[in-house]
Amino acid sequence: MYKEEIIKFLSNYGLNSNVSGLISSALIIISISVIVFAINFITRNIILSFFKRIAKSTSSTFDDLLIKNKVPRLLSFIPSLFFLYLIIPTYTDNLIIIIEALTILLFIVTVKSILSTVKDYFKLSPSLKHIPIDSYIQVIMIFLWFIGIILILSVLTGREIGTFLASLGALSAIIILVFRDTILGFVSSIQITVNDTVRIGDWITMKGSDADGTVIEVNLSTVKVQNFDNTITTIPTYKLVSDSFVNWRGMEESKGRRIKRSLLIKPSSIGFLKNNEIDELKKVKLITEYLNTKIKEIDSYNQKNNADKSMLLNGRNLTNLGVFRVYIEQYLKAHPMTNDDLTMMCRQLEPTSQGIPIQIYAFSKDKEWTKYEALTSDIFDHLLSSVKYFNLECFELNQYPSN
Repeated sequence: MYKEEIIKFLSNYGLNSNVSGLISSALIIISISVIVFAINFITRNIILSFFKRIAKSTSSTFDDLLIKNKVPRLLSFIPSLFFLYLIIPTYTDNLIIIIEALTILLFIVTVKSILSTVKDYFKLSPSLKHIPIDSYIQVIMIFLWFIGIILILSVLTGREIGTFLASLGALSAIIILVFRDTILGFVSSIQITVNDTVRIGDWITMKGSDADGTVIEVNLSTVKVQNFDNTITTIPTYKLVSDSFVNWRGMEESKGRRIKRSLLIKPSSIGFLKNNEIDELKKVKLITEYLNTKIKEIDSYNQKNNADKSMLLNGRNLTNLGVFRVYIEQYLKAHPMTNDDLTMMCRQLEPTSQGIPIQIYAFSKDKEWTKYEALTSDIFDHLLSSVKYFNLECFELNQYPSN
């Protein structure tokens, strides 16, 4: 209608019909474009200011994330598309299918931005950040793109949706083969969530994949692990169900982190304690009470059994290694950074070619890695320095038998 009036107006000035037609088409396109941009500019500012006002008035971060993921900007395209949907059929019916396809595409992109907002919100929330939301969002988006592409093809070709679905049914075997890892990953994600085997933020160790660090992302196809050297290892999601791995969350949620390390004692340095050596060790406050009690018990036994103590081998005796083990246990119990509510002991393991292992088994109150290692080092620094007071010797590397 408007086009004919423009052509008629231009013809009055002596322009032929072809030129008038081109000029009128160009003017209409420019006019529609200006109106569309104006509508989009106005609605974008209105919607964006509305969202910003809500974001300022609420303490929730969700509305801020909506702005960050450009949801208001995407919503501002709706009035423009609605205007085009109304105005285009006036000039040509052929362009309406493009508007319908763009509307479907806008819907998909808007939903994607909203889901990205949900994902960001989950990751910022302390109570929700461990949920592998990426997997579920990816499944929703795959389904949404699948439906969207079929709808767009249906609109552009003018064919029924059932035609495309029938074609896809015939290709189902190929589709399953192509999306094998995606299907396995989705099933694995559900199992991981239901069984609570892995959360974002967990420290896991998977030797077969060289992964030893913190889980930073769990999505449909892969799990990303940031190792302690800041490298990133990616593991197929289904491997967390099919293969074995170590999750250190149990240790982090417990009351302590285990210390399990050994000292290697030279067998030749082990011996019975003489009276003067016992008297010297009584000066060590941590074992004074133990020595007094134990000596009374041993003396009572030896007197009862008429043990000839002119030779130490007869009857019962204290050994330097036995007293040293008691000292270690008392030292660990007295240490302010060990947790005596959990198992705490010092035990002798099976002798080896490097000596007799005296293993310390205890738990550190502080589970943070650097502090745990510092505590373990402090304990063993002290114990290595204490060995000589019990007339014991540790195994030295230069004592290892050479070939």
